[in-house]
Amino acid sequence: MWEQFLSGVESVNSFVNGIVWGWPVVILILGTGILLTVRTRFLQVRHFGESLNTTIIPALKSLGSRKKNRDTRLKSVSQFEAFSTAISGTVGTGNIIGVVSAILTGGPGAVFWMWISAFFGMVTNYSENVLGLYFRKRDRNGNLSGGSFYYIANGLKWKWLAYCAAVFCTFAAIGMSGVQTNKISGTLAHTSAKYFNLTDEWTVKLFIGIAVAAIAAVIIIGGIQRIGKVTSMLVPFMSLLFIIMALIAIGTHIAAVPNAFGLIFGKAFNLQAAGGGIMGYTFAQVITKGMARGVFSNEAGLGSSVIAHSASETREPVKQGLWGVFEVFFDTFIICTLTALTFLTTFDLGQLSGDMQDELMSMSMFSANFGDFGTIAFSIILPLFAFTTIIAWSYYGEKAIEFCFGRTSERTKKIITTAFKVVYVVLIAVSATIQGDLIWAIDDTFNGLMAVPNLICLVALSGLVAKITKNYFDRKRGMKIEPMLSAYPEMNEEFKQDILTENAEMH
Repeated sequence: MWEQFLSGVESVNSFVNGIVWGWPVVILILGTGILLTVRTRFLQVRHFGESLNTTIIPALKSLGSRKKNRDTRLKSVSQFEAFSTAISGTVGTGNIIGVVSAILTGGPGAVFWMWISAFFGMVTNYSENVLGLYFRKRDRNGNLSGGSFYYIANGLKWKWLAYCAAVFCTFAAIGMSGVQTNKISGTLAHTSAKYFNLTDEWTVKLFIGIAVAAIAAVIIIGGIQRIGKVTSMLVPFMSLLFIIMALIAIGTHIAAVPNAFGLIFGKAFNLQAAGGGIMGYTFAQVITKGMARGVFSNEAGLGSSVIAHSASETREPVKQGLWGVFEVFFDTFIICTLTALTFLTTFDLGQLSGDMQDELMSMSMFSANFGDFGTIAFSIILPLFAFTTIIAWSYYGEKAIEFCFGRTSERTKKIITTAFKVVYVVLIAVSATIQGDLIWAIDDTFNGLMAVPNLICLVALSGLVAKITKNYFDRKRGMKIEPMLSAYPEMNEEFKQDILTENAEMH
């Protein structure tokens, strides 16, 4: 009976997934990026230098010296902490395993289509952040909350669609924790069996799941402030460790780099590469032999990372939007590209077995270059990537729940969000021991369902994004015009005064 039920669920999910990740949605994702690129006049090119100079560069210089929040009523996080939380939700196991899977599925040309999609995705992510901050709200406790459901409800004014987006986000968050925990337990169980002779795989996975759940619970209970602090420490460390090891690996095969680029560009225009690359980038999932290997893209268009960005202390929507430009650049053009080049310079694709699993190939990519040290390093990097994704998505799910029950009393809302956190943490432990691919497939579907309402709204509000963008840069050029900081007059006036105070203090 149970097997029949699971078989039915799998059949239904497979049908829905085929629609959600079919060509119409892929075209909608790319089309939205192209539309926003045109309406912002290729902002990702014209203002890319500024996105670096006003975001990551000053943030790195100021690490360890957090300034005091200007308004004690606002329970917010710094711009860098918001960025770290957002990118921890996007830079996950898929940036390693997913890219390998994309190459194995669609060929080396899939990487080219990731780059093309990322180019337009930079503006999509920027636009999400701009709208997220423009339509965010502050609750009675001083927490700033925003996300796709807020600008769908208050910008597009389709509240039913906003509730759909919030429900899809809640289930996607739960599924994401299961997917990432599964990769952590699988990787560490393999390492434990190899080096510590711990062969009882189920027990090892359960212990790992309980440990991950316990650590996650301590962080999740602290809310966005604690999540921001943890991710702002882990993201630079795990990213730098991966980048250094990837560059060393590529350097040892430097003669193979031209051939790797030749494969990427040479194989980019066959149907298999285009299909694998576009689906791989668009948040989505690279599908190998009917099973999804997890989200590995930068989530531009998904409407998830904007939830973290909306908690930023910045008053200027465009300033936080520029973090989104860098986020996509870092996720795809740096992390995913380094993964692809490491894989293509390490292995001869013609010699690989057709039934090799992408997860084992990813680990082999490290061990082939660094031996046992590479295996151990992979067993550190992958769990860190997965863990930061787990805690980021817990926040996304919590905010979606809050939106759904926004009309209830604060006490009721707190009970419901606490219940969600408990369920989320428990499922982290349970997911560690699950065998099978259904959890991956279901999470793929909810990720796709999240994207559709968000993309519809981005298209409808593309003119507003262009207007807010022009307002910001006109003011930077010295024009005396009313700033567009919030959709709500009282918050717009408050944020305007904050900016004037800050400018006065600086001078």
